[in-house]
Amino acid sequence: MALDLSEIRQQITQIDRSLLKLLSERHRLAFDVVRSKEITQKPLRDEKREQQLLQELINFSENENYQLEPQYITQIFQKIIEDSVLTQQVYLQKKLNEQREQSIHIAFLGKRGSYSHLAARSYATRYQEQLIELSCSSFEQIFEKVSSGEADYGVLPLENTTSGSINEVYDLLQHTDLSLVGELTYPIKHCVLVNGQDDLSKIDTLYSHPQVIQQCSQFIRSLNKVHIEFCESSSHAMQLVSSLNKPNIAALGNEDGGHLYGLTVLRSNIANQENNITRFIVIARKAITVSPQIHTKTLLLMTTGQEAGSLVDALTVFKKYQIKMTKLESRPIYGKPWEEMFYLEIESNTNHPDTQAALEELRQYSTYLKVLGCYPSEIVKPVDVR
Repeated sequence: MALDLSEIRQQITQIDRSLLKLLSERHRLAFDVVRSKEITQKPLRDEKREQQLLQELINFSENENYQLEPQYITQIFQKIIEDSVLTQQVYLQKKLNEQREQSIHIAFLGKRGSYSHLAARSYATRYQEQLIELSCSSFEQIFEKVSSGEADYGVLPLENTTSGSINEVYDLLQHTDLSLVGELTYPIKHCVLVNGQDDLSKIDTLYSHPQVIQQCSQFIRSLNKVHIEFCESSSHAMQLVSSLNKPNIAALGNEDGGHLYGLTVLRSNIANQENNITRFIVIARKAITVSPQIHTKTLLLMTTGQEAGSLVDALTVFKKYQIKMTKLESRPIYGKPWEEMFYLEIESNTNHPDTQAALEELRQYSTYLKVLGCYPSEIVKPVDVR
């Protein structure tokens, strides 16, 4: 005799609560791990150990006939590993930089519910329990709030896997004395958000930020005669659609933000690319010290001479010191037609002797060199298994 659905759901609830208890216990063990690594000075990540762990779990599942797909096991435990790494990372950074504030002010683009807001909240809640949110109408305003001390941190999008680099942010970094102190990624999952209607064919006007419109261009083209209204942010679009409360309009934004404004999802996963991810940077007034045990990045701003091969000569310095360069972005120098400056991102800590030697040598090949920030990366790339 089949169980009643309510009884099945009760069993699922009990199992889910048991899983939460076990996940909490595993999370607490991350603090024991990092205290041990403080003594031994081992790097926080041991990718060989991670590969071994995942493979052992897959093998164990097969031997016990649990009927769980290897990909399913891998996805779940990669998330658990990521939480452990970031928990250890925050522990070391808070001790190293003597962070004792009970609350922080953090500035972001748009209103509550924007992707920048969600990314800011994701970053800040790892470091503080109390978060005071400061919404901004422009990237420039974020810089101003941090510079004035009104905000402790500012979170800004730097690049997106669909629309590429956000040049306005790069250009603002050129003229600031603020420092980069962190980075993180946030998945972008665009939805059609409405006031309760369920007929997509009745929608004739879409509201959203220009970048969101660009990232969903293929879906928009599939609609008939839809008018586009650009907004300063996707959160502003959601707020506007909520307040207008008309059956013919919709906002393009994220599901979590839509819930804040009482909107429902009419269509999900509408972006051109399935893996649509934005990388955010975090700025502050003062630079931080990064533990040598942590995966660290440094962003440089550099100009070179106009002679042939000048940039190539500069970049060979990183090869000499075996420093990995993960980003090279060029931007025009205002007032100097046809001349460019370069943003270089390297996986290296400025406190390491090899990095210091490389930077000193790099100055010989550059006409201008500035360290914009040395910061821990919260991007935990999963290891390959099988």
